[in-house]
Amino acid sequence: MNRDWIATARTLSEALPYLQRYAGSVVVVKFGGNAMGDEAAMAEFARDIVLMRQVGVNPVVVHGGGPMINDLLGKLGIKSEFVRGKRVTDKPTVEVVEMVLTGLVNKRIVQAIMDEGGRAVGLSGKDDDMMVCEADDPELGFVGKPVEMNVQVLRDLFTAGIIPVVAPVATGMNPNETFNVNGDTAAGAIAGALKADRLLLLTDVAGVKDASGAIVTQLTPEDVRGMIASGAISGGMIPKVETAVKAVEDGVRAAVILDGRLPNASLLELFTEHGAGTIIRTTESRVKPRRK
Repeated sequence: MNRDWIATARTLSEALPYLQRYAGSVVVVKFGGNAMGDEAAMAEFARDIVLMRQVGVNPVVVHGGGPMINDLLGKLGIKSEFVRGKRVTDKPTVEVVEMVLTGLVNKRIVQAIMDEGGRAVGLSGKDDDMMVCEADDPELGFVGKPVEMNVQVLRDLFTAGIIPVVAPVATGMNPNETFNVNGDTAAGAIAGALKADRLLLLTDVAGVKDASGAIVTQLTPEDVRGMIASGAISGGMIPKVETAVKAVEDGVRAAVILDGRLPNASLLELFTEHGAGTIIRTTESRVKPRRK
């Protein structure tokens, strides 16, 4: 008999405790990075999400789309201003953001999930007032910080067996306001509002590194704050770990920062003993399997 078949059967058998563990749970997955522009990677991600739903997990996909936004801004000749290295999102820019995220990117992901046999519906934070924001920094314009979450529509979709795909565009406190929300921030806010079992932040790095450059597999919020203070965590990783910490403190059982370039990264994290990337939770456990 083919050894690959035997290995596949063994892998499925070993996954049983994890399949049972996550049945009925909510897992919020932030999808972004290079995989969004690669058809094969998109299809693989969609298969992973459909498999999650097939085995009883309730996944929510939250996505970004920065490169596509930049591309359309360039084609339309809309020049961006920057404050402290961050793009100012004025009214013309936020209109492009909404167009790209809720239209082009969101529907590509929905179609990819449908192509793999799943059922998916595309939403934005505006739908049913799911995400209401205020300006995160007035100097940056329409960049939003979630202040009110209404996630019943997501629970309704779970009941119907449908996978929600959410674009990080939100409404404001005032009429006709639209805010662009960082994809990680939106995913963390949704996970916290749902009290999700897991928040998976797929990135283009292997996880959180310590001062020596080694990947740290487990952290508590206190560990994270200490590593930021010491400079071990710096740059673009800071907002990611801060999002993870806030989600955990809002009631998410654990948040994981993992490499979305790794084949089947989400399945490896959820359904194997060793997991992938860096897991952040309030109480660190050394007991195997580490993903309890």
